[in-house]
Order: sequence, then C-alpha cells, then structure tokens
Amino acid sequence: MDLPTPLFPIAGRPMLYHHVEACAKVPNLQEILLIGAYDAGLFASFMDRVTRNIIGIPSIRYLQERQHLGTGGGLRTFREDIESGGPDLFFVLHFDICCSFPLVDMLHHHIRAQAFVTVLGKRVFPDEAKTYGCLVADPDSSEVVHWAEKPTSFVSDLINCGVYLLNMDMLQDIVELGDALADQRQQAALRSATYPHLFHNIPDQLRYDDACWHDLLGCHFQREDDDPLYRRLEQDFLLPMAGTQTLFVFETGDFWCQIKTPGMAVMCSELYMQRYRYVDPTLLASTGGKLSPRIEGNVVVHPSASVHPTAKLGPNVCVGAGVTIGRGVRVAHSIVLAGTTIRDHACVLFSILGWNAMVGEWVRVEGTAAPTHTLQRQKYYTRSVMMVLFAEIWTCVWIRTTYKTTIGEPPNDKPDAASVGGGGVRDVTILGTAVVCMPEVIVRNCIVLPRKTLTQSCHNQVLL
Repeated sequence: MDLPTPLFPIAGRPMLYHHVEACAKVPNLQEILLIGAYDAGLFASFMDRVTRNIIGIPSIRYLQERQHLGTGGGLRTFREDIESGGPDLFFVLHFDICCSFPLVDMLHHHIRAQAFVTVLGKRVFPDEAKTYGCLVADPDSSEVVHWAEKPTSFVSDLINCGVYLLNMDMLQDIVELGDALADQRQQAALRSATYPHLFHNIPDQLRYDDACWHDLLGCHFQREDDDPLYRRLEQDFLLPMAGTQTLFVFETGDFWCQIKTPGMAVMCSELYMQRYRYVDPTLLASTGGKLSPRIEGNVVVHPSASVHPTAKLGPNVCVGAGVTIGRGVRVAHSIVLAGTTIRDHACVLFSILGWNAMVGEWVRVEGTAAPTHTLQRQKYYTRSVMMVLFAEIWTCVWIRTTYKTTIGEPPNDKPDAASVGGGGVRDVTILGTAVVCMPEVIVRNCIVLPRKTLTQSCHNQVLL
C-alpha cells in the first residue's frame, strides 16, 4: 500500500470519507477526531478535502498514537482532546466498516432509551454470527442483556457493527477501569516472572484463548496486546456492561460489512455506488452519446480519466484520476486506481489495478466472482476469506457532539441498498503499483506485488 489503509478509495472516495460525510449530518457537531498510528502528514490533504467538500464540519483533527493502543487505549490516551468543549455525547466509528451509518437515528434511539452506550447492531445468518461479537437484546427495550465475543457456538444472530454512541460519563469509567487493568497486568507479569515453572508447560492455545486459565492463575501471558496502555473497547469495557440496563442496541436494516479482504473492497464499492443512486445520482457515470463509453450499471469515473467511446464499463467499476482506457476495453466489478493505463481490447474483471499500472493490448486480468447463493445472502452478511490488501491496523473516528434537550422523531428508513444491488465476497486479482502486463497475457486469480513486469500468463499465484 502506498497510502494509509483508511484512505484507500472505495466508490471513488477515500474509505474514511464516507464516515466523515455521515458525521457531518449529526446535529450540533463540534469536532471530528481521527486517531491512528500513521504519520499525521499523510492525512493533511484528506482533511483539507473533506473540509472543502462536506458541509457541516466545524473542525477535524488527526491525533497520532505513538503505538497501537486499541480502541479503549486511544480513548484513554486522548481523553482531554475528547472532553475539550464540553460535549455531552460522542460517537466511535471503526474505519474498516462499510454501511449507511445511521448516526442521527442512533442518537434519537440513545436519548429515548436513556442509555449510557448504544451499539449499532445488524441481523446476520446464524452460521456467520459466531465470527462477530454477538448481542442478545430484550425485544421490547432493546437493552443488551448478554454479549458474547466470537462465540464457538450459536448465541444470537444480532451482531455488533463497530459503531458506538457513548455518554461522556463513560470516559471516566474507561480511565478508571483502564488503570485497574494496568495494575492487574503488571501484577500478573510479576507473578509469571517470579514463578515461570508454573506456566512453562501450559499449551500455547490455552495461554492465549482460555479465559479459565486467566481467571484461575490471574495471569495475562505475553501477547501483542499486553502493553500496559492497550485497551479493547468491546471486551474490556462494553461486554461487562451487558445486563446492567446501561447498554442498548440500535438495529439497522440497511447494508453493512467489514472490509477485511480485497474482495470486500470491491463489494463495498458496489454497495456505496448503489447508495449513490438514492442519495446523489450525479456521482455516477452515464452514457451520454457517441463520444462517451458504454456504461452498464453503477460506475464512477473521475473527471480527469480518459475513456475511449468504444470501451464498456460496468457494472460496479470505479475509475480513478488520470486513468487511460483504450479502444474496445471491457471493465467490470473492478477498482482502477489513479494513473493506470489499460490498452486496446484488454479485459479486466473482478480485479484491483494499483496506481500507475499498465495493462497491455489484448490482456485479460480476472479474479473470481462469488457463487450465486453468496450474492443473494449479501444483504444479511459478508464472509471474510483471505486478508491480503488490508492489514489489521486500528484507526477510529471520534466525534464530539453536544445536543439540544429536545429532538424530534427520526426520519423514515431509506430503502435497503444491499437488497437492490447485490454483491458478494470475491477473490479478486490484484496488480500492485506500477505493475506492467505485456500484451496478450492472462492473469487469473493472482496477487502481483509492485513494480513487476509480467511477460507470460499466470494463474493462482502470488508473484513477488
């Protein structure tokens, strides 16, 4: 990746752009805080862009962590920044999710329920629920009475979507509990260092995963997240609140998925473009006469891109800035990043073409489409298959807000975009930055690392 993962373009816009756009619609918004471990300079142009293009953003800042601290650790570390201005509530959004972000509706629900914390929830198929945090909610009050994080057996088909609304009082609780956890971890580390023979023969799987060992021995074995400042918002703070009449869920019927694989990036792009058709159709390209290419379905083309009139784009295609597409080219279900050139009569299907890549004449670049049954189930869930493009790097959006005492009823629900457009998880072909495909080669189900020249066909490979 040549830029931070949260800025990877989805549906023609940086991934975080969709989050910020949703935040700007929240009434009485004070500030948006982006928190992550990336260098702050990498986000300067993005923040300038959203400030200019999105109405309703009073302030946006990037706060850089010195190391990966987890969601709860970030809240604890930047507590003063979150509290400045005296907000009453604040949202927390994970960057790696794709949805319609019904934040205003969540706000109304939060106030009506008099909740301390409101979680965005979504119904999924039972066989997929156990791969997420599962919520058991009271059907009348929507209170979360039980929370199971990635259970081994079925608990509930209602999952946590990674969007939260919290009262400011929760911030003090997070700090106090975080201090207690830090003391506990330090004592556990001291015990394990003093009596190493007690833990030497414990299987690694039990060391990491079995809660009984942690409770019995009072020990947290050394892991990547054992830094004293590391905190998990869900497991460390929210999960224990279940059943205490303080944690509630707002259930969405719109599309949602977690962007963990390249195939999900292509699919999420399709979902957002389907949403464009309802909220702003002008963002989508259309066939406009003999001098424009043939457009099929939802397509986004940057104004600076050059597309030959005989080319055919769509459905589900995003074409970035400065892209050149030649005569007779066919592109479908793909993301074509800035500066890429696709020469005459090439075919690109279910693929992501990296920045400044070059696809020669009569080349075929192709990934694998999802089975039909997977496409039909997309409106309920998505399936993680393989992590290649997106790393497990934590970045969140913190929104500080203050509200009036009376708020009207939320607007009516919009149509379910996912039920209209369809989509599915795909094992896409990926061409890295500045990859060159010489004429008449076929690249199928491959991941090609940057700056490699392909002179012969390849299938089902990772090419270094």
